[in-house]
Amino acid sequence: MESRASTRHVRIGPQKARLVVDLIRGKSVEEAIGVLEFNTRRASKIVAKTLKSAIANAESNHNVDVDALYVKAAWVDGAQTQKRFLPRAHGRATRVIKRSSHVTIVVDERGKA
Repeated sequence: MESRASTRHVRIGPQKARLVVDLIRGKSVEEAIGVLEFNTRRASKIVAKTLKSAIANAESNHNVDVDALYVKAAWVDGAQTQKRFLPRAHGRATRVIKRSSHVTIVVDERGKA
């Protein structure tokens, strides 16, 4: 049985978070946690927390062996964008777009269809 976890409205750009999520897709959960633990990007902490939540969901809801789990799917969607203005010279203003993301991770047992 597959289990999923999602973290919503994270204040990091989706493009930056996708770079981290691409590193763990298809790997076993042990290997994925190792990759995220030593990655220096800020999104790796957020993705690691979501992955651990998906593992805990699989363990508690489906009584699955954690060693047999792998990252079946992982994706990042864009969330609400905050629009702000920054004052500039000569009375002008520049628009600042603060992007946010929804991170979703699905784990499943190896050998299961």
